[in-house]
Order: sequence, then structure tokens, then C-alpha cells
Amino acid sequence: MSLPVADRAEVRRDTVRLLRAERGRVAGVVLLTCLATGAGLVGPYLLGRIVNLVEAGTATLGTVDRLAAGVLAAAFVQLLLTRYARRAVYRFGEHVLRRLREDFVGRVLSLPTRVVERSGTGDLTTRVSADVGNVGNGLRGALPEISMGVLQILVLVVAVTWLHPLLGLCALLGLPLVWPAARWYLRRSRETYLAEGAALSAALEGATATAEGGRTVEALGVQEDRRGVTDRDVGVLYRARRGSLRLRSVLFPVAEAVFVLPVSVTLLVGGAMYLNGGMSLGVLVTCLLYVQQMVDPMIGVTQRMEELQRAGASFARLRGVQRLPEESADPGRVPADDRIELSGVRYSYVPGHDVLRGIDLSVRPGERLAVVGPSGAGKTTIGRLLSGADAPGAGHVLLGGVPVAELAPEVLRERIVLVNQEHHVFTGTLRENLAIAAPEGVEADDTTLLRALDAVDADWARGLADGLDTRVGSGGEALSPARAQQVALARVVLLDPHTVVLDEATSLLDPRTARHTERSLAAVLEGRTVIAIAHRLHTAHDADRVAVVADGRITELGAHDELIAAGGAYAALWSSWHGTD
Repeated sequence: MSLPVADRAEVRRDTVRLLRAERGRVAGVVLLTCLATGAGLVGPYLLGRIVNLVEAGTATLGTVDRLAAGVLAAAFVQLLLTRYARRAVYRFGEHVLRRLREDFVGRVLSLPTRVVERSGTGDLTTRVSADVGNVGNGLRGALPEISMGVLQILVLVVAVTWLHPLLGLCALLGLPLVWPAARWYLRRSRETYLAEGAALSAALEGATATAEGGRTVEALGVQEDRRGVTDRDVGVLYRARRGSLRLRSVLFPVAEAVFVLPVSVTLLVGGAMYLNGGMSLGVLVTCLLYVQQMVDPMIGVTQRMEELQRAGASFARLRGVQRLPEESADPGRVPADDRIELSGVRYSYVPGHDVLRGIDLSVRPGERLAVVGPSGAGKTTIGRLLSGADAPGAGHVLLGGVPVAELAPEVLRERIVLVNQEHHVFTGTLRENLAIAAPEGVEADDTTLLRALDAVDADWARGLADGLDTRVGSGGEALSPARAQQVALARVVLLDPHTVVLDEATSLLDPRTARHTERSLAAVLEGRTVIAIAHRLHTAHDADRVAVVADGRITELGAHDELIAAGGAYAALWSSWHGTD
């Protein structure tokens, strides 16, 4: 599932909202830019005065010196105001970029887990990295150049028109000529840059999947297939970037050629008028200098337009996340008890291919249930549905009479926790990694944290150099996968939920440690409902009941001894696991 993209109307509304939120800074930028441009008008005007005085023969050394000093003073003031104007624009850009980052990350964190997982890591990673970078470049580079350039052009056109209306028209001569090329570019740029962003997401998604599954790729000998996928994704990205290059190759040469035209036309028309006595030489020189000052901003605005369009497409991708439904903060219905009911549950990852085909199951509060079966039978999917990470395509998954997928996030986390094979260690101290799981209002002191670690046999934690204050994760103490798994299980102990779903949560521990850890965890979670999706059958042996899943259905359900006596699929699994006939 691809994340949505905001349409043009949404982008305009969000842009206006951001500008209103920063209207004080926007006003400061406009004021400083206008003052800087106004200071830039003084120098050419004074030079025109000097020319007129020299032409009239009335120039004195003192007068020329004073006017020349005025030119230098105006240039210095312009330089100073331009510096502060750029500084104001950069600060404005950084504030907006910070707001965008915070809004995007906050929005993603508020999304239901199933939405984030189905969107793919490539799309999310590209949006939070490349797209944020594009918007940042636009705010720091394109926005200052374009905003200041447009204001400078407007002020200069007004100044030339005030000096002589006809030369004001000459100054604007390049705009109608470049407009067709600019319009052609703008009509195509949004879709082109959106396609480029989507192609980059797909390429990153494919490369990430190949890298993460490197051992599987080697084991199955599918290197050529993965290379083919990568080549295809890179080819799509290459064609997308060639499309954006084609747009630039049309707009930029036209703009650079056309924007030199106003200077030539102003010189010809103004020169003819001067020779015919229609204006003074000083006015002509001043207008020419003003028009010449317009060339660089015009070219700069056109060239930065590409960067701004790229930033606009990335902005649309960032704001598109706002379309997704967020987790409701409404407590909603509260489960009557901790009884779990699955009735007629069907689920498919791909339409038309059911993974679960009519699951019926009831789990009593406080019961220990083991779910076993061959790989691909649907065990992990059952765990995801029980934890609310996904919603069934048909049927019901109820907790205390309330659909699990409809529970408010706070209620769900308090009631059910899923612990699977994927464990994340955050960069920070071991204390911080554990304390994030402590319920609100519960003090996570050293005694509590160490007790949680002891409950999952994480004796190694007491031997760390700085104890709970030891930095772990990137740049700190490297925790092995088995130790990271124990940290994840210690978080469960701290969270103390009503129901725990363990999806092969001890698979990275050696068998002896795994069994000891499971029994220690069971003692800590005494009275809680524990649903263990197991690949080691000793977990099933210790459970109150065992559910055998095959081909998306529960084929056997009962206590360990009952199923062994029945001589069915579970008995065959147990016999095979123990190496007996």
C-alpha cells in the first residue's frame, strides 16, 4: 500500500496555514527585502545625477564626491540589509522545516500499526529523508532566492516606470516571452517530480528488502532475480529523472536567452529617445542600471523554480500522510472482561488468497494457550489479529465483547501486548530502554527495572560497567539479538498487560535459556492470559491448551496430553520433534 499524496488544493491550504503561523517572520522578511531593494535603487539614481551634472557642465568636485559617497553608503546599507533579509528568510525556512518534521513524525506515530507496516519502509524512509531534504533545500535555497528576487523585480519595475513609463514596458518585455515555457514547465513538473519520488521509494524498498534478506537470497540462489528487480527499479528511477531533466532543459535555456532582451531593448529605445531629446542621459543611465539589476533576479527565480517545484512535490508527499486515519483518542467502548473470542475469522494479505479460513477460538482469562503448526499455516497472522495490529477481513476478533481493532490505543496497549521476533534497542541508556514501557504513574526505579530483567534471566545486565546507565544501541554497548530479545521481554514485565501474545518471542535464545526464560516469565505473568505462538514444542507442553493450525484453520484444540492421546497432527509433530516414531 502506497501512502497518499496531497492534491493541489490541500497543498495550497497547508501552505497558507504555515504562512499564517509564521506571519511575523514573513512580514519581517518582506520588510527587510523591500528596504534592501530600496537601498539598491539609491546608487543608480545618484549615478544618474552625476551624469546629468557632468553633461550639463555644472558638476563640481565637491558635488561629485558627495554623490559618490552616497553611492558607496547606499551599497553598504544594501549589503547590510540583504544580509539580514537572507538571515530572516533562512530562520523562517528552518522554523517551517522543523514544524513539518514534527508534524510528519507525529502523524506517522499516530497512525495504526497496520497502516504503517503496509506502507513499506521504502516509502516512509524516502518521505522522512529525501522529501524532507527537498523541502529543506527549497526553504533554505529556493524560497530566499525567489522571494527576494520577485520583490526586487517588482521594486525595480516600479522605479523604471516612475522614471519613464515606456522604458518600464521595455523592462517587462521578457516576461510574456518566457511565460509559455514557464507554463509548459509548471503543468508537467508536479506529476514528474511525484513520479520521481515514487520511483525513489520503490528503488529504496527493493534495495532494503534485498539487503535485509541477503542470507535468504543466497540460500535460495535467487541472486539473479533480485538483481533483475533492482535493475528494473533503477531503470524506472532513471527514466523518471530523465523526465525532470527534460523539463529543465527546455525552461532554463529559454529563460537565460529571453531575460537578456530587456537590457538591449531598453538601451535601443532609451538611446533613440535621448538622441531625440525625449529624456536626459542621466535618466537613461539610471534606467539601464535598474534593468540590468533585474536580469540576475529573473534568471535566479527561473532556475530556482525547479528546486521549488521539487520541494512542492515533496511537500505534497509529506502532507499526504494527513489523509490517513489516525488512532482515535476517544476511549470508546471498554471490554467487559479479558475473554478473547474469534468467530468465523478470515484474513488475506492479497485479495482472493485467504491466509485464515474461518477461525473459531475462545480463550479464557488467565489461560495459557499455545498455537503450533507448520510454517505458513497462519499462526503469526492470528497473533497480529489478536493484538489489534490488523483487522479481520471477515468475522470478529473480540476482547470482552468489543472488537479488538476498534479499541482505543491506550486501552489496547493496557490490555494486549504483542512480542514478536523483531526487537528494537533504542539509542540511549538501558534504563531509558526499559522505562519507556513503564505504565504512566508508575515509578521506574532501579529495583523495579532490575526485577523485570531478572524475570527474563537477563543476568548480564548487572555486570555492565555502568549498570542501568550503560548506553546501548548505536554508538553504545552492542547487545546481541538474544539480549535485545530479553530487553523486549523485560518491557512486557514492566507493562504488565492483561494479555500477552508471544510470537516466537524467545526464538533467538538457546533452547535451555528459552525454556527457563519462558517459565520465569510465566511466573511473573501468573493470572494473565498468555498466547504463545511457538516453534519449540516444550512451550506447548507447558500450556493449558494447544491449538494446532494448518492451512488457515484450527484442526486440533485441547490439552497436551489429550492431543497426544488422540494421535493426530499434534502427536505427529511431538513425535517428530522428539525424534521418536
